[in-house]
Amino acid sequence: MKIEVSRYYQLKKKQKLIEQELAQLKEQIMAKMMEEDSKEQIIGSYKVKLVTSERKEYQENLLYDALPDPELWRMLSKPDQGKITGLIKVGALQEEQLKETYTVRQQVALIIDKK
Repeated sequence: MKIEVSRYYQLKKKQKLIEQELAQLKEQIMAKMMEEDSKEQIIGSYKVKLVTSERKEYQENLLYDALPDPELWRMLSKPDQGKITGLIKVGALQEEQLKETYTVRQQVALIIDKK
C-alpha cells in the first residue's frame, strides 16, 4: 500500500505540472491564432483548429419564474443545460418561455490533430 500511495502522490504532482504547462501552451496557441485571425492552420505535421461554441448559462431566479409548473422546477432542482434541453425536446417546456432566463457565453476549443 505504501508504494501505491507514494506513486499516486508523485503522479498527482506531475499531473498538476503537466496541466499547468498545457494551459499555458493552449493560451499561447490560441492567442497566436486569434492574433492572426485564423480559425485553422497546418503547422508542421499538425492541423490546428479553433472551434467556437455557445453555452447558455441560466439564472436560477429568472428560470424559476419562467417555468409554468413547480413540478418542472423539482425535476431540474438546479439549472442544468442538458436537462433543460431535454425538457424542451420532449415538449414539457418551450424555448420562448426561457428566452430571458439565460445568457449566452462563447467558448473556444483548441483542437490539434496529427496530419
